[in-house]
Amino acid sequence: MRIALVLGLCLLASAASAAPDAKSGKSQSNASPGQVARDALRERANQNVVTIMTGAPGGTDLSIVQDISQILDDGTDLRIVPMVGNGPAQALKDVLYLRGVDMGVTQANILKYYARNGELGPNLESQVVYVAKLFNEEVHIVARSGVADIRALDGQKVNLGEVGSGTAITGQQMFSALGIKVQEMHLGERDAIEKVKSGEIAATITVAGKPALGLAAFAEGDGLKILSVPYLKDMEDGFYPATLTHADYPALIAEGESVDTVSVCAVLMSFNWNGDAARRRKLAKFTDRFFTNFDALLEAPRHPKWREVNFAATLEGWRRAPAAQAWIDRAKTVADSASQTQFNAFLAEAPRAGAKPISEAERATLFRAFLEWNQSQKQSQN
Repeated sequence: MRIALVLGLCLLASAASAAPDAKSGKSQSNASPGQVARDALRERANQNVVTIMTGAPGGTDLSIVQDISQILDDGTDLRIVPMVGNGPAQALKDVLYLRGVDMGVTQANILKYYARNGELGPNLESQVVYVAKLFNEEVHIVARSGVADIRALDGQKVNLGEVGSGTAITGQQMFSALGIKVQEMHLGERDAIEKVKSGEIAATITVAGKPALGLAAFAEGDGLKILSVPYLKDMEDGFYPATLTHADYPALIAEGESVDTVSVCAVLMSFNWNGDAARRRKLAKFTDRFFTNFDALLEAPRHPKWREVNFAATLEGWRRAPAAQAWIDRAKTVADSASQTQFNAFLAEAPRAGAKPISEAERATLFRAFLEWNQSQKQSQN
């Protein structure tokens, strides 16, 4: 009797749990045409949307991602959604850990920093891939006019931005290479500038592609200037030499003068979506459209930094996204084929002393020289 009672209760429980499924199936089959259409649009929108984490408002990263969105986003087949973030260090973390983030803009020295210290886990090089190297972002050290040079900052209060930020990491690396020890301050950019003006701190650092909006807006008479940063051999691993001019910052650099500084390379990167076919498909669609339409990003009113980008350049020690590498390989094959045709026509028409044919080795050497000449001609035209 007890066993029969238990079996009966189990059957009742099973029937009760099955009832909602049947009801749900009935409601789904009776969904209105409008609901079906909305569900289809929702599914399509999420299949074709690509999000890109950037830096803070007013920064170069956000500006260039907005350019990408305006050129590539067609509203249906591919949507590009810029996400306002908190700098290159946080963008890397967001790509690694934050749901809904497909890509992000970080910096090469930040990637190397976390790969070395292991803070974001082991084998970071296998966790992220890069779509393209972008442009260089310059280091700006803004100080009072009375500060003689960067060496005068030794022992002084200098703002490096928020703790753990990309600016803080870059500033620490730079001062370490220069052998300068500063009292680190961690303030927002606006607060830091006011404290530099008042003399409460000696200088503040901004890392951004020139001209940085916040600095270009300064007026003459603010009593500020940009300090020169020497480029030393110890900086070669993460920094590049750069120059700022009066045209970049009329109120901070005197007319006819320039300031040497250093820069870091911005990188468009993604998580390495090995096991996620949907994410790989979206990244491949983005990559094809990004590279195919790249020339449109070089035209006004797009950010002038686009003119510095060579998207085929490699990032040493890191793997390019498979879709991006495949696109570049295809383009290189087509370009080499076209160049080979032009080269053959050149050899056929070029006057040569005597009728002696050239060897295959000589032909290969001449072809490499021809490719280098052809590339230099293209660069001079740009």
